[in-house]
Amino acid sequence: MKAIVTVIGKDTVGIIAHVCAVLAENGVNVLDISQTVMREYFTMIMLVDTAGCKVDFAALADILRRDGQARGLDVRIQREDIFEAMHRI
Repeated sequence: MKAIVTVIGKDTVGIIAHVCAVLAENGVNVLDISQTVMREYFTMIMLVDTAGCKVDFAALADILRRDGQARGLDVRIQREDIFEAMHRI
């Protein structure tokens, strides 16, 4: 299943590397990344494939959320179909 990961927070060195490492540790493949820094704020959206994920989706969401909070980031993951439905007009 494909999913969308969003990351928002104050810009610091290593955010992309750290989030990608957490995903890789859990068997999630990164398919595409878009990131930008707006003034001092870092924003990133990633398309990932969770087919090889070692934990269930809810556990992965919790891992990303808790890990992000520990680094001062808001990290969320949503299934791609839900993300698209929410943004369809």
